[in-house]
Amino acid sequence: MSIATINTQPIEGQKPGTSGLRKKTKVFMGPHYLENFVQAIFNGIGGVDGKTLVLGGDGRYFNDRAAQVILRMAAANGAARIITGQGALLSTPAASHLIRKRGTDGGIIMSASHNPGGPEEDFGVKFNTPNGGPAPEEVTERIFRETEILANYRILEARDVDLDTIGTTQLGEMAVEVVDPVAEYRLLMAALFDFEAIRALFASGFTMRFDAMHAVTGPYAKAILESDLGARPGTVLNGTPLPDFGGGHPDPNPVWAKALVDLVMGGDAPDFAAASDGDGDRNMILGRGIYVTPSDSLAVLAANAHLAPGYAAGLKGVARSMPTSRAVDRVAEKLGIEAFETPTGWKFFGNLLDAGRATLCGEESAGTGSDHVREKDGLWAVLLWLNILAVKRKGVAELLKAHWQEYGRDYYSRHDYEAVDADAAKALMEELKSSASGLPGRSFAGLEVTAIDEFNYDDPIDRSHSSAQGLRIFFKAGSRAVLRLSGTGTVGATLRIYMEKLERDPASQSQDAQAALADVIKAVQEIVKLKAHTERSEPDVKT
Repeated sequence: MSIATINTQPIEGQKPGTSGLRKKTKVFMGPHYLENFVQAIFNGIGGVDGKTLVLGGDGRYFNDRAAQVILRMAAANGAARIITGQGALLSTPAASHLIRKRGTDGGIIMSASHNPGGPEEDFGVKFNTPNGGPAPEEVTERIFRETEILANYRILEARDVDLDTIGTTQLGEMAVEVVDPVAEYRLLMAALFDFEAIRALFASGFTMRFDAMHAVTGPYAKAILESDLGARPGTVLNGTPLPDFGGGHPDPNPVWAKALVDLVMGGDAPDFAAASDGDGDRNMILGRGIYVTPSDSLAVLAANAHLAPGYAAGLKGVARSMPTSRAVDRVAEKLGIEAFETPTGWKFFGNLLDAGRATLCGEESAGTGSDHVREKDGLWAVLLWLNILAVKRKGVAELLKAHWQEYGRDYYSRHDYEAVDADAAKALMEELKSSASGLPGRSFAGLEVTAIDEFNYDDPIDRSHSSAQGLRIFFKAGSRAVLRLSGTGTVGATLRIYMEKLERDPASQSQDAQAALADVIKAVQEIVKLKAHTERSEPDVKT
C-alpha cells in the first residue's frame, strides 16, 4: 500500500447547505468531485491525523463506492480509526448516537436525506461534529473555503475493505471497525421508552403499519417494532433498503407516501401508521382516518413526553424552526418552560441541547427529536407516539382532538414550488423585501397585513448571528405566512411557503386545512405576485 497525492483544482459550487453538500449522483461520481470535498472536510476540521471518525450512509446508489474512497482517504490522511456500519449503512440518528457513545472526533454521513436516489438522482455528504450534530455554520464555512483553494488530496492505493463482515481490520495504519448498524440504537430506544407497555398495546390487538420506503430505517423498524415490541410480522412495509429506494421518493409526506395515507383513510385502516425517510431522520404520523402535521406532532409529543420513562422528569425546554407552527409554544407556556424559535436546519438546535436549555426539538419538514442524539430521529418519534398511545389508550384522532380543545388548533400547510428558475425565485424574494415597508395596513383577500420582516437569529449560547433566514408576513387576525428558499434541492430553487391560522373554538376545529387557510393562501399569492414570478398557479407538493 502506498499513499498517493493527487493534484487537483477547486471545483465550483461545493458550498455545504443546511445538511451538507447535495448534488446529482453523477456529479459526485465525476473526476475528483467526491475526493475534493472529502479532503476539504478533513482540512476544514484541522486534519484527521490520529482521530477516530464514524462513517455511514443510507444505502442509496454510490453509497458503497463512496465509502471505500472515504476510507482510503482517511487512512492516507492519518486517521487512527473509522467506525462504520455493516455494508456502510447507518441511519443518521444512529450515526449521531454512535459518535456520542464512542466519543469520536465526528463523522461523515453519506445521504441526501429525503431526496430520491439512483444514478440519475441525488447523493450527499455531510460532516457531523463530536457532539453528534450537523456541522455549524462556522465549520461549514471553513470547509467551503478549503474547497476554493484545494490543490491536492491524499488517498491510499489499496483494495476495497470488506464492509460486510462485522469486526476490525487494518487499512494501512488505520483500523476499520465494522459494527452492527442497529444494535446500539436499539439499546438506546429500549432505555428511553416503556417497551413493556408498548408490547402490551400490540398484544391487545392494536394494529400498525410502518412504511420504511425501501430506505435505511427498514432494518431498525423490523428489529424494534416486530422483534422487540411484538408487532405483527408485516407491520413494516418496504423494509429492505434499496439503492434507488424502489424507484420511489423517500420523503414521508402525504404526496410521496400516498399509499400509506390511502390505507389509513380506507375501511380496513390500522390503528396507527407512520413512515420514515431515506436516512431515517424524518417521520410522518397517521392514525385511523387522520394525518398529523409535523407541527401538531411536535406539540402533542411535548405535552405528553413525561409519559415515557426517558422524559419522566419533564422537559427543560422546547425548540422549533421558525417556519414550524407556533402550536408547541403554547404547550411550553403551560408547562412553564422555555420555547426557542431558530432558523431552519437541525444544527441550530445543537447548542440549545448541549447547554441543557431544550429537550425536544422539531421542524415542520417532518423532523422531530430530543437530546438523546443531535439529529432529528424518525423512528424515535414513532416510538414516543406509541408510548403515549400505550399509556393513554386513546386513538390518534381522539388524542389530537383533545389536544386542540385544550391548546387550540393551528391550521397549517406548506406549499412547495419545486425546480423554480433560481433567478425568478430570488427576484420574488427581493421584491417582497423591497416592498415590505409599504404593505402594513393594506388588505389582501380580506386580510390586513400588520408587519413583514426578515427572520434573523442570535444564538443564545454562543452569540453567533444568522441573517436572512426567511421572510415572515403577519396578518391582523393572527395568521402568519413564511417564505424561504430551500437548500435541500439539487435543481433550480425550491420556494417554500408556510401558512398558519390559529382556531381556538372547538366547534370550528374540524375543517380541512386547505379550506381553513384559503384566505391566507390567496393573500400570499397576491402579495408576492406568485404566478407572475414563477409561472405556477399550483404548488408541486402540499403538506
